[in-house]
Amino acid sequence: MSKILVFGHQNPDTDAIGAAIAFSSLQNALGKDTEAVALDTPNEETQFALDYFNVPAPRVVTTVANETENVMLVDHNEFQQSVTDIAEVEILSVVDHHRIANFETANPLYYRAEPVGCTSTIVYKMFKENNAVVTKEVAGMMLSAIVSDTLLFKSPTCTDEDVTAAKELAEIADVDLDTYGLAMLKAGTNLADKSAETLLDLDAKSFPMGDQTIRIAQVNTVDLQEMINRQGELEAAMAAEIAKNSYDLFILIITNILDSDSEILVIGDYLDKVEQAFNIKLVDNRAFLKGVVSRKKQIVPQLTEQFN
Repeated sequence: MSKILVFGHQNPDTDAIGAAIAFSSLQNALGKDTEAVALDTPNEETQFALDYFNVPAPRVVTTVANETENVMLVDHNEFQQSVTDIAEVEILSVVDHHRIANFETANPLYYRAEPVGCTSTIVYKMFKENNAVVTKEVAGMMLSAIVSDTLLFKSPTCTDEDVTAAKELAEIADVDLDTYGLAMLKAGTNLADKSAETLLDLDAKSFPMGDQTIRIAQVNTVDLQEMINRQGELEAAMAAEIAKNSYDLFILIITNILDSDSEILVIGDYLDKVEQAFNIKLVDNRAFLKGVVSRKKQIVPQLTEQFN
């Protein structure tokens, strides 16, 4: 019988990969035969965590129906964010912390979604509920995921549960939480040598809103001006993506992880809806969003309200 594949969303971030590794480890401890895989290669932040805790990167898959009938999803549920042939396999379970949209199954499944800052926080709770052993390596990946998704607890998505889980996992992983967390976040901000196309694909998701498809990408930096200086290059790449994929709107969120603010760059139609969503005035397709760092909580809901 083929292995059950466990994976996160396209353009995987540290939680998509870390939660997949952890959830697969838990399922194997509970008697399932699973393998954590990824829908793309790890970004630099995630690779830092993998290297630090000596965890092999999950193998990359582009399809799954050719090798299994059953899958488990972490850190996503929307089909357009999943593997291309997701409709051809049976989804046995989902563990997520995002909105539920564009999701249906033919059979009952285990579905767990909680309003916390990170999927790995939920997976860690499941380890405890099942009295399963968390290894140092798996603890390190779940810790890294929480640090990443909450920006070391600065994101408004962060909850007390995330903080508690991170502190406990840091003890198991034998690291100083603040020192390791900041080093990992900075590892993901090396942007100067990346093309505009690469930057737009590092952490990007598509969202159906009304009858429109909105593409929202986010990059983390410690130098906003470095990215603003590349605006022309980024706009050209965003316009090309719109033409290629028929997006109605492309939004880039450039987040300063040190100051917990962002700059928004917008290309496409419906610029007025973006202005209304955030009560801003776009100047040269750009605006400053003070205190905004979370796509999930501070970007997507506001836009969805405007388009719906």
